[in-house]
Amino acid sequence: MRESQLERKARLAVERIGGKMPKWVSPGNRGVPDRLAILPGGLTVYVELKAPGKPLEPLQRKWRKDLLALGHPHYKIDSEADIERFIHEVMPK
Repeated sequence: MRESQLERKARLAVERIGGKMPKWVSPGNRGVPDRLAILPGGLTVYVELKAPGKPLEPLQRKWRKDLLALGHPHYKIDSEADIERFIHEVMPK
């Protein structure tokens, strides 16, 4: 499955639980996560979508590390199973 297909499926899954998932573009900041998941209850999650089996690039790993150190959730999604896990973990209880 291509990254663009996973991105669409993830966006639709977030919308089904009442959230939004816009692209995140930050000029001058290479490696930022692809999407923000803005969820009910005030939760915002940074999401990097990759083609199946593809690892994070070095700058993406640095952003992940920095975001986690600041207390922000970050997910790497590279499969439909990852989308299901992500939704299960972030869905409002």
